[in-house]
Amino acid sequence: MSQAATQYSLAELMIVAGAEALRHDGEVLATGIGVLPRLAASLAMKTFNPDLMMTDSEAFILSEPNPISGRSSHEGQKQESWMGFSRIFDNVWSGKRHAIVGPSQIDRYGQTNISALGGSYDKPKSQMLGVRGFPGNSISHANSFFVPAHSKRVFVEGECDVVCSIGYNPQRLPKGYALDDIDIRLVITDLCVMDWKGPRHMLQLLSVHPGVSVEQVLENTGFEIHVPSNVPVTTAPTMEQLAIVAQLDPQNWRAKQLKDNPPGNRG
Repeated sequence: MSQAATQYSLAELMIVAGAEALRHDGEVLATGIGVLPRLAASLAMKTFNPDLMMTDSEAFILSEPNPISGRSSHEGQKQESWMGFSRIFDNVWSGKRHAIVGPSQIDRYGQTNISALGGSYDKPKSQMLGVRGFPGNSISHANSFFVPAHSKRVFVEGECDVVCSIGYNPQRLPKGYALDDIDIRLVITDLCVMDWKGPRHMLQLLSVHPGVSVEQVLENTGFEIHVPSNVPVTTAPTMEQLAIVAQLDPQNWRAKQLKDNPPGNRG
């Protein structure tokens, strides 16, 4: 077993924690939206879940994930089969996909917002992406959340300003759906790792990152979360994992994703 690293960045810690969301998925399409979630999915495929499927974001399934290059050229990539948009949607609707996404707001029900902030629906203070694929994705397959700045602005007190995805809210369930049909997995933030397996589908704390206290997590969350009697420290990356991440990100784009690129151990 590879020895745990003593020096690593917070971004690298979050990548390794995010990879865990995909450990037991088997052969599903892994989609990481953003640099760190993409590296998390790629790390999972390169290590403990080689059955994962990944695309080149254009038209091909890959037998090995592409490194992040900052260029659109995919020369030399290990193409396994064609997977155009029609096959992507067939895959989504079949449930054989797990996406790691970065919502702007998350509420107590696990509902998310990437559409607009503040004001009214007709005249928001800030217009963002629109709902995009969140409604269909959230009712069709597993999703995990990646939050680079854990705060009450993200984990909001009330409902999201615009509800873009399904969550554990019985008042908003589509016809024919039950709470147990909703599949929200891990929540990886810059403070901790959480999931939605608390009492009555509450968000619950699984681990805090090195140097972070439970109180810090609670103070930065706008609603009650479940805190088990024992909350461990998030497992540090191994030397092997860091080496693989470096191969997947040779230009070190991961260092630019969190403000000031903080260390993973803030104790």
